[in-house]
Amino acid sequence: MDFVLNKLDKHLDNHGSLDQHRKDLKRKLEELNGLKEDTESIMRTELQPRKKLKSEVRIWLGNVERINGEVQVLDGRIGESNALTRGFHGEDVSKIIKEIEELITQHGKFHGGLVADNPQWIGQVLSTRSLSGEAVKACVGEIWQCLMDDAVPKIGLWGMGGVGKTSIMKVINNQLLKETAKFDIVNWITVSKEMSIAKLQKDIASKIGVQFSGDEDETTRAGMLFETLSQKSRFVIILDDLWEKVSLERIGIPEQSNGSKLVLTTRSSDVCRQVGCTLIKVEPLTEEDAWELFLEKVGCDVLYIPGVEPIARSIAKHCAGLPLGIITIASCMKGIDDISEWRNALTELSLHKKSVNGFEEEVFQQLQFSYDRLKGPKLQDCFLSCALYPEDWEIEEEGLIQLWIAEGLVEEMDSMQSECDRGRAIMNRLISNCLLEVFTYSENERSVKMHDLLRDMALHIAKSRFLVKAGMMLEKAPDVEEWSKGLEKVSLMSNWSLYIPSEMSVPKCPRLTTLLLSDCDIGSIPEGFFKHMGALKILDLSKNSIKSLPNSLSKCSKLTALLLSDCYIGSIPEAFFKHMNALKVLDLSRNPMKNLPNSLSNCLMLTTLLLSDCDIVTIPEEFFKHMDALKILELFRNPIKSLPHSLSNLKNLNSLLLAHCEDLGNVSSSSNLGVLKNLPKFRILLFPE
Repeated sequence: MDFVLNKLDKHLDNHGSLDQHRKDLKRKLEELNGLKEDTESIMRTELQPRKKLKSEVRIWLGNVERINGEVQVLDGRIGESNALTRGFHGEDVSKIIKEIEELITQHGKFHGGLVADNPQWIGQVLSTRSLSGEAVKACVGEIWQCLMDDAVPKIGLWGMGGVGKTSIMKVINNQLLKETAKFDIVNWITVSKEMSIAKLQKDIASKIGVQFSGDEDETTRAGMLFETLSQKSRFVIILDDLWEKVSLERIGIPEQSNGSKLVLTTRSSDVCRQVGCTLIKVEPLTEEDAWELFLEKVGCDVLYIPGVEPIARSIAKHCAGLPLGIITIASCMKGIDDISEWRNALTELSLHKKSVNGFEEEVFQQLQFSYDRLKGPKLQDCFLSCALYPEDWEIEEEGLIQLWIAEGLVEEMDSMQSECDRGRAIMNRLISNCLLEVFTYSENERSVKMHDLLRDMALHIAKSRFLVKAGMMLEKAPDVEEWSKGLEKVSLMSNWSLYIPSEMSVPKCPRLTTLLLSDCDIGSIPEGFFKHMGALKILDLSKNSIKSLPNSLSKCSKLTALLLSDCYIGSIPEAFFKHMNALKVLDLSRNPMKNLPNSLSNCLMLTTLLLSDCDIVTIPEEFFKHMDALKILELFRNPIKSLPHSLSNLKNLNSLLLAHCEDLGNVSSSSNLGVLKNLPKFRILLFPE
């Protein structure tokens, strides 16, 4: 009897300690999963082409996943236990806690990064779609035969826009990556209409591991590329979407020998001949193949709607055998079961405007039709805004949605999350209509790209409203004559050495709402540049060398988003923000700012204030007193000694990101904690240098 009582007493003790053990387990697991999230975030940065995850990191991540599963199973078992058996699980909990602690210790031993060189990597896998039609498959076979034949060094794939040249070569690219015994490296380079030797050299260098300092001239860069490529016994270079003849010598591409290959895709057979290629023409799909592709994209349900099949066949025939048009139009008609809508679609397509200069007639008709069927001008404007980015640019979804929100194309909603969700729904609509191509890097990270023909069409539609010269290697801003009064959006982004002449006349653009000048290395902006831009809402000057802002900008009272990250701005005049009553987003990250101008505290509509990596030491006590709308505040890596008491007034704040490099104790001091404890639920990040 005494033995039973002793065992029961021990069991009750175990029952009491189990709750404490489970609390410890929960805390340790949260710490481990936090390390896992940080690791995955770093992985997305480090896991570049030619790299692979280190085995120890891969095994560690697998063990973390396993532990999470075991904890879930154990929680279920404990939940199903009765009062007598529950305490016996204490040993299981202790065992998992010990393993979690070991995993946390292992994480601290990941020295020298998370990735290593991948010797088996010879090129980048590309996203592809399935190819349709016997003629296309025969074309693929012909290209492959040339690639395997050492006597054919240069191959030119040509045909009209939208016929599927790029899609075919993407499939070929991925097949070549399996030929590791035949080729050392496979490089895919998108050339595009606005080609420059310097950009082409830079793109090739990034693919083969050559680093330019920025001081080299064209000849030196060509020599560096030539030397590196010559060391590869067999290489394949694919130049996609070439519009004009190029000098391989000027670029630095060696003459192909020993089985190395150069492949071009172009709309011009002359370009292929001038480079000395073996020509392969991509023909449009046959009428039957075009119908099969149309049916695949629109869905076979259309065959069961009385009277629709002959209309659908006529629509497919209008696409003239061009896969881009077939896929785009079929996606627009997917899910429509009303025969009157089908008849109307055929009528619209038949009556559509003919070609304009610079467009192939059939493709333009088809793509214009798809654009016109987007419901509502705001959805159409969301699509047109994608053309503000450089040609063949992978556009980050989050940044594009923020642009739509700032432009007012996404209606204002109760929360920022709701607005982002609405933006993502718009994005999905454009993707499902095949107007944008999607690239998924993780569950929450997507990018999109516009086909060059779709971009050409968008710029044609908006030609009186848009001035777009993004990524064109401009050295001088467009002359004032190009800045017409009817302009609504201007994009000169990613012209890496652009300057705005001080003697340039002031542009008169009273309707201009969006001006994108990021990543241009602009050194200064004339004082009166913004004088006649009273409607300006969005200004992106990030990644430039400017040290000060022109006074005329302070008069732009309708500005809602001002992006100034990664510049050299040391100070802003005290009254600069006095008239910016509509400002909602201000990004001053990575500027040598020491103080914030007092007028900024009067921006009552401000929802997002980004001040990471500045040199801010103090913030006035009353600075946040009236910023009731502020929701996101970032103060990464600033030597701030104490937080202002007015910070506790921010009842709508849901994201406060802090990092103190010199003394983390300052942030957790009693005075700072007194400020923080009055805030609503928010996210706070603290990490050392």
